[in-house]
Amino acid sequence: MRFLLLQLFLATLLLFSSFSFTLSHEQDEDEDLIYLQGLEGTPSPSHHDHFSDHKPPEVDHKDVVVLKENNFTDFVNNNRFVMVQFYAPAPPCRLCEVIAPEYSAAATELKDQNVILAKLDDNALAHQFNVQVFPTFHFFIDGVHYKPLQGSLTKDAIVTWITKKIGPSRIHNVTTSEEAQRILTDQPRLVLGFLNSLVGPESEELAAAARLEDDVIFYQTVNPDVAKLFHIDPDVKRPALILIKKEEEKLNHFDGQFVKSEIADFVFSNKLPLVTVFESKSPPLAFRNPVYKHVAKLIPVFQEAAKSFKGKLICTYVETDNKDVGMAMVDYFGISNTGSGPKVLAFTGFFDGKKFLLDGELTVDKIKVFGEDFLEDKLKRFFKSDPIPESNDGDVKIVVGKNFEEIVLDESKDVLLEIYSPWCEHCLTLEPIYNKLAKHHRGIDSLVIAKMNGITNEHPRAKVNANLNCKLVVLAIVIISEMTNGYPTLLFFPAGNKSSDPITLDTDRTVVDFYKFLKKHASIPFKLQKATSTFDATSDVKDEL
Repeated sequence: MRFLLLQLFLATLLLFSSFSFTLSHEQDEDEDLIYLQGLEGTPSPSHHDHFSDHKPPEVDHKDVVVLKENNFTDFVNNNRFVMVQFYAPAPPCRLCEVIAPEYSAAATELKDQNVILAKLDDNALAHQFNVQVFPTFHFFIDGVHYKPLQGSLTKDAIVTWITKKIGPSRIHNVTTSEEAQRILTDQPRLVLGFLNSLVGPESEELAAAARLEDDVIFYQTVNPDVAKLFHIDPDVKRPALILIKKEEEKLNHFDGQFVKSEIADFVFSNKLPLVTVFESKSPPLAFRNPVYKHVAKLIPVFQEAAKSFKGKLICTYVETDNKDVGMAMVDYFGISNTGSGPKVLAFTGFFDGKKFLLDGELTVDKIKVFGEDFLEDKLKRFFKSDPIPESNDGDVKIVVGKNFEEIVLDESKDVLLEIYSPWCEHCLTLEPIYNKLAKHHRGIDSLVIAKMNGITNEHPRAKVNANLNCKLVVLAIVIISEMTNGYPTLLFFPAGNKSSDPITLDTDRTVVDFYKFLKKHASIPFKLQKATSTFDATSDVKDEL
């Protein structure tokens, strides 16, 4: 009996202790909240306020076909002209919503021209077509995949772009030697088909391939004298085809089956020079190209190595001494802190953005191996970084690519990280609030409040939210991929759990709401160090106003 009473007493004591601890913890938290609310006064506007009145636009979707994986292939094969929008319904894609009325209006205008506009939400098919961002628009002609829609996404722009693809043949007849001489003098790049007839199946295949190309003019002839001027043997078996350009490696003879898809692939693989000089006129062509792996920052020796990668890589030479073009590219790719001398940088494209750096002595053989390893995904990624700051004693710790693991991935610390852009309006609005948060939490050894410039620093664990607008911005000469609406991104890395994905902070942007989030998610409990006197607290408030 005594033993049972002792057990009951101990259980009651434990229960009371636990209740007392919980009550004490809650009282501490309540006191902290009252303290913060007293210092902060009226809460700052919620970051949701910017979009509180946002409603998806009213859209008439009656002429947009909704596709699924099980009917996609049959649909594009059985309809002559089909545009497919790859979109993401959840989480809501703001750009998809903005574009919806324009896309629907374009579908209505084009339906009488045998053109169907459709939309598709399917991750497997999106991956198959290398969709890197939503929305992306792919065009199909007689079941043959063309390429993504480029340029503006207004109704008129969509209609104009498609109309050019479905309009009359862009193939031109060449019947005399005089015409041939003029064309060879005037055109920087061209395709000539040497056919048995200017009408019929051969001409139709060539015309269909011409519709798939924006950057090369197509010609056809049956005249052997014309063919000879275009460097085609007059006695060759017809149909024959050649691509001519004014850069090095001027002539490319087609040796495939004379069908639209193989002709288009041949032209696409050979239309660019072995090495493109990056200047004001070249970026639109080079970076619009569907070959999504680019090689930037070249030296002249790469011209020989580039022959191995024709049709696989776009090879671009950037003169870093050019303050308008070169320095902008150096800054964008983040290679200013990698030492002097020429560099070879491999780049997977603006929507993917993976970079790989070849440093040291640059020889043809080393560049060939580097390019082959790049294509086979054998290279280690390069991440840009600012220099590590000499002093980092502020309330908000400065994180760069090179000290990310030391600060953010420290298992003994709970870390809140803001990834910001220096010219982001929302980041500038957040800055004084974030500084207050760090000031109120100074002296808590287990908690780090930090920030990182996402434009000049990268790390695989620091992913910017980019599910809103992702736009390709062309600024005069240099092209920059800017995920504008992804900043600021706030990520929380709990202590003792750094191998897991960070927690994205999605709360009202006030010091009080940040505090509530930290209290809820911090692995290591903490308590605010309050001002020791009314004078100190008042001074803090004055400092923060």
